[in-house]
Amino acid sequence: MKLKQAITGIAALACMTAVHAQSAGSFYATTGWFHFAPQDSSDPLKETSVGGTPVNISVPGTGAGIDSSDTIGLSLGYFVTDHIAAEAEIGIPPKFNLLGKGTFEQFGTLGSARQWSPALLFKYYFNDATAAFRPYAGLGVTYVWFTDAQITNTAFEQGVLHGPTSVSTDRSWAPVFNLGFNYAFNKHWFAGFSVSYIPLSVTATLTSNASTPVGNLTVTSEAKIRLNPIVTFAKIGYVF
Repeated sequence: MKLKQAITGIAALACMTAVHAQSAGSFYATTGWFHFAPQDSSDPLKETSVGGTPVNISVPGTGAGIDSSDTIGLSLGYFVTDHIAAEAEIGIPPKFNLLGKGTFEQFGTLGSARQWSPALLFKYYFNDATAAFRPYAGLGVTYVWFTDAQITNTAFEQGVLHGPTSVSTDRSWAPVFNLGFNYAFNKHWFAGFSVSYIPLSVTATLTSNASTPVGNLTVTSEAKIRLNPIVTFAKIGYVF
């Protein structure tokens, strides 16, 4: 009888611990690997200013895209209820290469930039708080900007832009649509995988000191690229 009571008590304690680890009020942290796979398209390169005079000249057949990239990711989350969690995600800024497309494809890699895209997600977890396997659906927002943007292809810079060129990009907010799952090994440790889609576009402004028959002129051009990346995140996590 005493043995039965002891076993029952231990089982009840284990259940209480498990519920506490995955229920309202629990914090968790994860680290893992982000893979960014842009589903890109672009508008033709457009000149917007020549020597200070506004123009609107599109260069037909031109285009650009972004290659895929990987980086280490981190997140911190909090279970508001047994089923709803708020989570902040960020990765070490990955480096992306800008690729020529259309008539620019002959140049290969045109330049590079680093992307910053911290995100805030709200996730709804299915199954009970004590379940080992918990799929979820999430919705959130990310704020995206780029640093260290530069043209690295000398042939492109001299042959198309006609001189030294600096690059700046705009900043933008974008929604994040997220699906994934976590699998708990015990009350603290778990592994997870998620897929996110981010409808995102960026406009790069190219400012060139162009050599022309009438001397050097400042030429400003714009390149709009729709990135629309699919982002996967393989991670391990710890519940506090």
